[in-house]
Amino acid sequence: MKVLVVDDEQLVRRSLARAFRLKKYEVIEAEDGKKGLELWIEHKPEIVVLDVLMPGLSGPQVVSERGPQSESKVIMISAYSGEHDVTTITGEGIDLFIPKPFDDIFKVVERIEEVAGVR
Repeated sequence: MKVLVVDDEQLVRRSLARAFRLKKYEVIEAEDGKKGLELWIEHKPEIVVLDVLMPGLSGPQVVSERGPQSESKVIMISAYSGEHDVTTITGEGIDLFIPKPFDDIFKVVERIEEVAGVR
């Protein structure tokens, strides 16, 4: 199963990627929304983890650009709780919103697996 992790914070991106790889997922990483959108279209991952605020395109903009043809489960993550929070994000093509910081990266991955129907 392929997972795309898109986050401009290298530590968050690498931590999520490492946790998914330990569970034997194929992981693709992008450091901004524009590259994330390109990789999403090219690789067609089953799970896409997007930060809300990023250079180029924000997470919600990436989802909007990708459009409804995607069958990926989309997980939005953010430390920012202003305009884009759990009440405004869900229902816009987003399957799950997870606030940062994470207490336990492995519990985050388990929660994503539950939403994706992997567990």
